[in-house]
Amino acid sequence: MHELQPLFNSLWVLWFFLLFGGILIWVLKPSRKDLWKERGLMVLRDEPNSREGQG
Repeated sequence: MHELQPLFNSLWVLWFFLLFGGILIWVLKPSRKDLWKERGLMVLRDEPNSREGQG
């Protein structure tokens, strides 16, 4: 089992690299730009049903 450890270490590095690259591609797709822009401005919106100031 100890002789396979370097192989498993390499596979983990490869797996995380592919996972990170896939997430980056998914997030940075040009077709999702409007969605991320909307979500980025969501915290700045003033909602009429805000609980702030009530109580």
